[in-house]
Amino acid sequence: MEGSCCSWKGMMDDGDEPHVLAVDDNLIDLKLVEKLLKNSSCKVTTAENALMALEYLGLGDDHKNKSNGSDLKVNLIITDYCMPGMTGYELLKKIKKSSNMKEVPVVIMSSENIPTRINKCLEEGAQMFMLKPIKQSDVKELRRRMTKYRS
Repeated sequence: MEGSCCSWKGMMDDGDEPHVLAVDDNLIDLKLVEKLLKNSSCKVTTAENALMALEYLGLGDDHKNKSNGSDLKVNLIITDYCMPGMTGYELLKKIKKSSNMKEVPVVIMSSENIPTRINKCLEEGAQMFMLKPIKQSDVKELRRRMTKYRS
């Protein structure tokens, strides 16, 4: 997607580990993603579904616990596409509509290679679409992009 690289700027402060929010309802996949990200020197927070992710980001429906986003710094969100309750695509749309979180890059992952789904996610603002199972080489490419587009 042309121009999408520009929002990768400022992903990491010099010397800081990027903080990644990983979202997947499959605990095995979630643990794999977490391990691969940690192997690539990322700080990882996990959520088992999109609603938990929204709560963590301060975008949930519970306004009492709503954060303004300034007290937590997430540099990247990586989410599964197919999840019960709310898909990764719906999560992406909510994040991109948020004034506090819209600049945070979102990567969608799926075990299904469906071009229309991939295009829909990229058009909505996803930075990348990765096929599962995620491999260390995928995470290295992600880190390369994050580093390449640092400001």
